[in-house]
Amino acid sequence: MSQQGYVATPPYSQAQAGMGGYSAGFGNPPPQSHYGAYGSPPQGYSAPPTGVLKPPASSSSGMPPPPVSSQYGANIQQNGAHPHSFPPPVASAPSMSPYGQPPQSAFHSMAQAPPPTQQLTNQMSAMNIGGYGTLDGSPMSGPYGAQMAGPQMAGPQSGAFPGGFPGGPAQMAGPPQKKLDPDSIPGTTQVIEDDQAKRGGQVYVTNIRGQVPPLVTTDFTVQDQGNASPRFMRCTTYSFPSTADLAKQCKVPLAAIIKPFANVPKNETPLYIVNHGEAGPIRCNRCKAYMCPYMQFMEGGRRYQCGFCSCINEVPVQYFQHLDHMGRRMDLYERPELSLGSYEFIATLDYCKNNKPPNPPAYIFMIDVSYNNIKSGLVKLICEELKTLLDRLPKEEGAETSAIKVGFVTYNKILHFYNVKSALAQPQMMVVSDVAEMFVPLLDGFLVNFQESRAVINNLLDQIPDMFAETNESETVFAPVIQAGLEALKAAECSGKLFIFQSSIPTAEAPGKLKNRDDKKLVGTEKEKTLFQPQRGVYEQLTKDCVAQGCCVDLFLFPNQYVDIATMGDVPSHTGGSIYKYSNFQVEMNGQQFLSDLRRDVEKSIGFDAIMRVRTGTGFRATDFFGAIYMNNTTDVEMAAVDCDKAVTVEFKHDDTLSEETGAVMQCALLYTTIGGQRRLRIHNLSLNCSSQLSELYKSCETDALINFFAKSAYRAMLNQPLKTVREILVNQTAHMLACYRKNCASPSAASQLILPDAMKVFPVYMNSLLKTPTLVGSTELSTDDRAFHRLLVNAMGVEETQVLLYPRLIPLHTMDVSSEAIPAPVRCSEERLSESGIFLLENGLSMFLWLGQACPPDLIQNLFNVPSLGITNVFQPTSLPVLDNAHSRKIHSIISSISQQRATSMKLLIVKQKDRSEMLFRQHLVEDKGLHGGASYMDFLCYVHREIRQLLT
Repeated sequence: MSQQGYVATPPYSQAQAGMGGYSAGFGNPPPQSHYGAYGSPPQGYSAPPTGVLKPPASSSSGMPPPPVSSQYGANIQQNGAHPHSFPPPVASAPSMSPYGQPPQSAFHSMAQAPPPTQQLTNQMSAMNIGGYGTLDGSPMSGPYGAQMAGPQMAGPQSGAFPGGFPGGPAQMAGPPQKKLDPDSIPGTTQVIEDDQAKRGGQVYVTNIRGQVPPLVTTDFTVQDQGNASPRFMRCTTYSFPSTADLAKQCKVPLAAIIKPFANVPKNETPLYIVNHGEAGPIRCNRCKAYMCPYMQFMEGGRRYQCGFCSCINEVPVQYFQHLDHMGRRMDLYERPELSLGSYEFIATLDYCKNNKPPNPPAYIFMIDVSYNNIKSGLVKLICEELKTLLDRLPKEEGAETSAIKVGFVTYNKILHFYNVKSALAQPQMMVVSDVAEMFVPLLDGFLVNFQESRAVINNLLDQIPDMFAETNESETVFAPVIQAGLEALKAAECSGKLFIFQSSIPTAEAPGKLKNRDDKKLVGTEKEKTLFQPQRGVYEQLTKDCVAQGCCVDLFLFPNQYVDIATMGDVPSHTGGSIYKYSNFQVEMNGQQFLSDLRRDVEKSIGFDAIMRVRTGTGFRATDFFGAIYMNNTTDVEMAAVDCDKAVTVEFKHDDTLSEETGAVMQCALLYTTIGGQRRLRIHNLSLNCSSQLSELYKSCETDALINFFAKSAYRAMLNQPLKTVREILVNQTAHMLACYRKNCASPSAASQLILPDAMKVFPVYMNSLLKTPTLVGSTELSTDDRAFHRLLVNAMGVEETQVLLYPRLIPLHTMDVSSEAIPAPVRCSEERLSESGIFLLENGLSMFLWLGQACPPDLIQNLFNVPSLGITNVFQPTSLPVLDNAHSRKIHSIISSISQQRATSMKLLIVKQKDRSEMLFRQHLVEDKGLHGGASYMDFLCYVHREIRQLLT
């Protein structure tokens, strides 16, 4: 079984010191301790075990492997045939790397300064980029043609790209070089388009073990027939290696990304609710797994064998059912838990705290009324919005009104509680100024039903902005605010959510007081990690207490300067909460964005006081968990709340050999309280294949899920290791995964060819983009808060969110068909795709830009902005696009609105004109280009990874 992935060849069949744009020092293999997952013991690069897939010399179709230069003319082969016609590099004065420090490490220097263009071109232009084979070696529909551009300059000036390697050649000998066409290296947009064309609009039926779902970017409908929908669970590979040795050898992480509350589209069936009455759900006696389609009934239906631990269990009398001639229960299709991958059980009192049914949750709105928030108009905006928003609190399926209770607190350095009992004519305010010993001054009348107390609440919301209009108080507290909300929920014996609207770092004398510890001098040093570690103490205890009570904290920040997000975001990010940040908030600029976020945050589907457990079949187990979660022990994932946007990434490790026959099964069970106060169990089951052939693993990989795992594990590792080490680990593991494929799965071919597995051919683009994220890039130009904020956001993201964040959509709008419903096809995320006469929309789930080329047609500008030309600058509000009555304007607004509906947070539109200063913000999202704050272009990174792979293979 031989496979050909994506193929490419640079001219040097043997790596030479100092060639290819990297210094001689690059030649040594990196220290082995960096391979492998974070913190795992060092392993060398092991040879395949005997008996594992030695690829035959010819491919499975019986054809010999494609000749090395099948795609190119003879002259290219000639370039490749004289690798030694280039003189060795001439040493000149050693150049410094662009940011003033000498290059410190192989990858870091490469990350900050790519090699001289000329050598890169030489290296890439003779890369033989054949068609990407599918896994059986047959070429896919048409290779990426590698059209060559015209000849390029003979050689760069010495040191044009400082830091690449000492000196650089003064002049390259040899014939003029040809420039590689960027279209000839794998592109994400193409992969997304191909998958949409192949699987878009189809029904994906989940009745087959280990099948790979469509990409997250593809539109498809799911029909549950025994495995959880990919909306709830996705895996890094759908075929696990059968032994720990194979897993170690290929270095592909085995993980699932679980979004237990994911939104289900209207055309798909919502989860069925199963009620077994007093008896409660049926569970395996030994491993406690819940009844599911993987249980095997026997002895005429009197017993069943657990699909996870193989224990034989008695079937309870009330659950008995006869079996048909196939050994299946007669009621198979009447019971969701026997025929579906996802369903819910009504939980009995045994699953409730103190064995009594829970109360419905409460939402407490806690508004910082210090000088900044009053002056900016924020307090008035929040109060006005709440009058209508509270009508839209989430409610149980079929319920008339929401069961959620609401309460209100305002604060600066003291706290004000409000009694809004429906019997009162006026709300009453109670002040607590002793913030060190926080208590709730009233029980009755603080948490109320909005419908009953509407008049009093509206009265209060009218009064708050006036009450504090003259305030001069600029100091605030923070920990006592969380403590107050927590105490209120404890007193009411319910779970709930605190909505905290805070403008500044808490500097008032109180528990949890923070000091400014932002220090740019730490960037790039061993101590940089301390910038992202939360300050310990009060907040650690608060997190623990909040989780125990089911108190989730959502934080809306409106900072004008450093607020220590690493610490302020610590409680939200461990209680299943969300963090929103609006820097330099102005009502007219950010008001709409904030209100959209607040509305969605209040209305979204959510469960409280949740505990999640992931059970697996024998041979492997869940070992690590990443997300907005709290872990008290090694198995229980605790979440004060879990909503439709939160995903938990779970890593698995072998503890024995897996059977290829039974495959690998997993069950995620989530116990939670609904918004109506009912205790339920939500179950998601998934079965994967197992194989002793690594080729099966690579064939079933999912790049988008892999990069989600790498992002979260790197963002955790950076709390304990220098960023430089974290970046090196990521690059090494990338090279390792691809080298293992090359060694064990691909058809034999020249060492100089770059061969990528078909399912991972764009993995290097995503990995390079991850290395350039603000969090990992480590530049003093980036704000510490922004980097910490990005880190906390990604930690809770699902596959869909990390995919678009790491490869934004760049959509050309000047060529679109205004009569069509569809969003135009995105182009590759690179400056080369922009055109002076064009208009492009870029979005990554967090930001949205409208880029206007200098030579944009006047009629288009008139249609969009109602001005004749781009020159009339004062008309441009960088954040507002007028709604005009013409086809172009309507179409663009409809595109922006349909993109916004797909995303978890509201994106403020920023309009940037080519060559304006604001264009820098836009350019940092063009992830195929060289990073603005350091970081390689995609092309350079591919070359670098290719060298690393060859190093591993030799």
